Parts: sequence; C-alpha cells; structure tokens
Amino acid sequence: MAHALITGGAGFIGSHLAETLLARGDSVTVIDDLSTGSFANIEHLTGNPRFRFAIESITNEVVLDRLASECNVIYHLAAAVGVQLIIQQPVHTIETNVMGTEAVFKAALRYRAKVLVASTSEVYGKSGRVPFAEDDDITLGPTSRNRWAYAATKMVDEFLALAYHREHGLPVVIFRLFNTVGPRQTGRYGMVIPRFVRQALAGEPLTVYGDGSQSRCFCNVSDSVRAIAGLAEAPDAVGRVFNIGSTEEVTILELARRTLALASDGDDNWQQQIRFISYEDAYALGFEDMQRRVPDISRIGQTIGWSPLIPLDTTLQQVIDFVK
Repeated sequence: MAHALITGGAGFIGSHLAETLLARGDSVTVIDDLSTGSFANIEHLTGNPRFRFAIESITNEVVLDRLASECNVIYHLAAAVGVQLIIQQPVHTIETNVMGTEAVFKAALRYRAKVLVASTSEVYGKSGRVPFAEDDDITLGPTSRNRWAYAATKMVDEFLALAYHREHGLPVVIFRLFNTVGPRQTGRYGMVIPRFVRQALAGEPLTVYGDGSQSRCFCNVSDSVRAIAGLAEAPDAVGRVFNIGSTEEVTILELARRTLALASDGDDNWQQQIRFISYEDAYALGFEDMQRRVPDISRIGQTIGWSPLIPLDTTLQQVIDFVK
C-alpha cells in the first residue's frame, strides 16, 4: 500500500484518481487551493480514514513539505487548465505551471518520493504528424499569442522532471493527457463536452467554434486514472513519457450532433440547434487551433498493457446523467 499525495486533488481528474487509489487500498492526501477545483468533488471521501485534505496552494512550502514528508508517491495534477483560462490569465498560467511544479520537485527530492507529472497533448503544438508519438518533434506558435503559453509551460515541466531524474535520480513518470472527459468536469474554462451538454439540456444552441471540422479523441476519466495508477506501479515507466488517450477520433461538429441526439432522445433536427462562432469571437484575434489531435498509445500499451475501454457515447451519457 502506498501513501499518495495528489496536488490538484479536488479537481475533476484528481478527485477521480483519489477514488481509484483509495479503492485499491492506498492512503491519499489531497492538496488543492480550489482555484479551479471544488471541495464538492472530494467531500464524499472525507469519511474515509485513509483520506486527508489540505485547502492550500502548492507554493506554500511549509505545508507542501509536511505533506510530502508523509507520502511515497506524488501525483502532480495541480495546474492552470483550459484554453479560456489560459487566454484570459496568462500570468497565472505561467506562474502556476512552472513555479508550482518546481516546488513539488524540490519537496519530492527531499523525501525521495516518486512523482507522476501530468502533462498535456497541447505540447504537440501545430504538428501535422498524426498520430502523435511521445518522441515526435514539436512545433509551437509565436510567443505573441497566449494560446501557446500553456504548451510551453508544460514542456518546461517535462524538461524539469527529466532533469531531476537524470541529475538527482528522482523517480519521475510523465503522462500526457488527451482530452480527458467525464462526470464532474466543468465547462467554465472552455471544456467542450460539459459545455455542449449544459447547452443541450437547457434547450440552447450548441456553440461550435470554427467550422467544426477539427477533430479530437475524448478519453473517459475512469480509463485515464486507471492508466495513471498503473504507471505509478510500473518500474519500467520511470524516466519516460507516456500518452494517455482514446484513439476514437470525432469531429467537433459530429460531437455536437451526438450530444444533441443523446440529450434530446434522438431529435433529428440537430442542424437547427448548432451555432457556429469564429475563434476570434470565442477567444482572441489570431487564435490558432489544431485540426487533429490523435495519440499514439502503443508505448503505454507495451509498458502496462493499458488501452481505453469506454466508448464516447457512454461517456457522453455519463456526463448528461451527471449534469441532470
């Protein structure tokens, strides 16, 4: 049994990970400043004697040090997330994602805790090589566009993690998440599926950015946390980078249609319920988006035998039921 510390553990993914680790017998401590997470996500866990929490920022070195001293594995999920938040608060994004991660590594090194670092498919930038493999070259846009700040900060996190591993022997594992979705995810910062579901259930038009031809692969959070927990127990994963995502590709327009069909019991008039918005109106002038984002998951499959099991329509139905 492990004693795990989850930074950002009151967030969407962190709270599901806490449930998974507790279910397998681990002790779990969560630290979260609730800037994007919610205490409601972990409130149901507070009666478990193997669960503790601290409402605090990971930049509080005293609190982070105490919590790190009591654990043997850290799941570092705390970050500024969501395209909308990144566009609106670039300073917060950069400081949180870089300085917060540095604080976690320093604390982990003092107590020789294993660290699993959450990264993102955003680091692949504008690459046209699909599917994305972990060692592919990366192309980002110019620094004058805030859109790329998130990707750059997560790349710095990855560089720093591997540097701590090579220079100090810190056991680290990096995982890049591709559009993880499911119950408890909020659409507040630009996440598309909870936004679509809330609009559909409210009888509002679904807002599709651009022409909707851009495609993504959405992975159920239960599949994602199963992969993260598996990587923590795999000795061969240390010092390496892994994609975690589904390979079921869907355009955003098709996603809107499927959401409407499930939310409205098969209404065929879905075209009348979709409103197209330009990227400039949705975000900012000159905003760039990737046309396709598909992961190569062969490395994680070979290392821990993982593959996603839950199809997209099942995930959409779970989110619909949760929002209802």
